[in-house]
This record gives sequence, C-alpha cells and structure tokens, in this order.
Amino acid sequence: MKNIFDKQITEEVISRIENLKPDTQNLWGKMNSAQMMAHCNVAYDLTYTDKYPKPTGFKKFMIKLLAKNLVVGPKPYKKNMRTAPEFLIHGEPDFNTEKDILINNLIKTQELGEAHFEGKDSHAFGPLTASQWNTLFYKHLNHHLEQFGI
Repeated sequence: MKNIFDKQITEEVISRIENLKPDTQNLWGKMNSAQMMAHCNVAYDLTYTDKYPKPTGFKKFMIKLLAKNLVVGPKPYKKNMRTAPEFLIHGEPDFNTEKDILINNLIKTQELGEAHFEGKDSHAFGPLTASQWNTLFYKHLNHHLEQFGI
C-alpha cells in the first residue's frame, strides 16, 4: 500500500486527479467523475468535520464488525460494492469544486502527517493506527481513480 502521508505519493495521486475530466468515462459503477470526487470527499468530511452524526450503540458495533476490516485492511475493494448511505452522492456536484476540495484534503492529510493520525479516533471505527488511516484514505481513492482508468 502506498503511503498517502509521503509527499511524493500525495503529489502522484494529485497528478492522477488532475487527469480527470468532467466527461471521463467510468469503467464500472454509476457515478460520473464529479460524483466520484464528492464521494471520496466524504471520507475527509468524516475525518475533519462534524457534518455527519457519529454512529452509536448497535449501529457502531455492526459497522466495526462488518466494515472495519474491509475499509482498513489491505484487501482491495471489489467493483460495484455497496457503500454506506453517507457516501451516496445525489445530484450533480460541481466538478471543479469537488476536485479542489479533494486536492486540498489530500494536501491537508499529508501535511498533518502520520503522527497526527496515530491513535486518532475515526468516525465509526474508533482509534486507528496511522497505517490503518493510510489504508482508509489511499485504498479508497485509488479504487475510484482506477474506476475511471486513472
């Protein structure tokens, strides 16, 4: 797994994002490129904002039981997997706005660095290691860039 906290890797991912266009065709799934970037930005919203309420009780238990290993484990995502409701994008987000937000989220994450994320509480999974945070961020974004052949 590439390390999203490494400046060179972050720049590589940003370069890939720069290759996206509003009309870049997906290879699978239903999202267009703007929706995909808005979808990817949700992971950062969950990390950096209080935009979404945190799951509690049984719901949090089930998310940790069923989704945590999938999200922070090394196994790649399958094509056309279902996503959490918070990650569903409805409507047509602005391509350039979502692209700018995504790039800024990547830069912020890289600049905060591994030490900031070591033991940091995630929205739904509880405390994660920096390595798990890296997997959460990099694997998800890489999956969707590959979805668009980028």
